[in-house]
Formats: sequence, structure tokens, C-alpha cells
Amino acid sequence: MIAGWQVTRDEAIAWVHGRRACGETIVFTNGVFDLLHPGHVRYLQRARALGDALIVGVNSDRSARANKGPSRPITPDVERAEVLAALACVDAAVVFDEDTPWQLIAALEPDVLVKGADWADDAIVGRDIVEARGGRVVRVPVEAGHATTAIIERIRRGR
Repeated sequence: MIAGWQVTRDEAIAWVHGRRACGETIVFTNGVFDLLHPGHVRYLQRARALGDALIVGVNSDRSARANKGPSRPITPDVERAEVLAALACVDAAVVFDEDTPWQLIAALEPDVLVKGADWADDAIVGRDIVEARGGRVVRVPVEAGHATTAIIERIRRGR
């Protein structure tokens, strides 16, 4: 498998096992990543710096609607995953359909789980899985002034 690839769940599991067998540290994060902006890119770069390989779980369209409301996502899940996978800091992107990434995290068993600092410690889905394996959970700063919701609102206001 090549780096920067959009993968299926089964491919992601095999890829993680292969990288881990080579002694690499696997970092996982997830999100909707609807309209990619500098805040997303900086967040993903910080996540990637925490290990040898970064895999990103991308909420499916159904999952994004369940979490963000009926007007989201703007961009279809396969396109969001494709754009993420094209970033130099992202090794692989995988779409998941559940409301949370818990099942995907359980299947991948990453060494490092990354979420934004806007998430409370006890609200980070998958923390139990990662810490039970001896891994760590890292909350990284969120870039002020960058939010997909704010971008959408500016577009709607015509600015």
C-alpha cells in the first residue's frame, strides 16, 4: 500500500498491523473534515508528528449528518477522504459509518489517539481502548479563527 491512500476498513487494519510489525508508532485521529482549512492541516501535522504513521478516520455522510445536523456534510465522504489522503502528513484515510469511531479504533488499536483540545478528557471516544494497550491520548491545540461552521456561515452571508 502506498502512503496517502484512501483505504477500506479491512485495508486499514492490515496496513496498521503491517506498520506496527515494522516497529512503527501508529497515530489515529478522526473527524468530519468537511471543508478543509488551515486549522485542519495544522491539526493533522501536529498529529503526524506524534508517531511514524497517521491514519485518519473520516465520518461517513450519514455519520456526519448524525453529528452535525441535516445540512452537513457539504462535501461527500469519499471526496473528503481523498483530499485528506493527499496531504503529506496523512498516510491513510478510512471512512467509518458509525456515529463514533469507537469500533474503528477498537479494530485498529492505534498507539496514539489524537483529538483537539476542545474535547474534554472524559469525552474522547476510544480513550479506553488506547490506554488499555499502553498507548496514549493527546489533545492538541485548536487553531483559533478556523472552523468549518464559521466558513459556511460566511458563505451564507455572502462574505
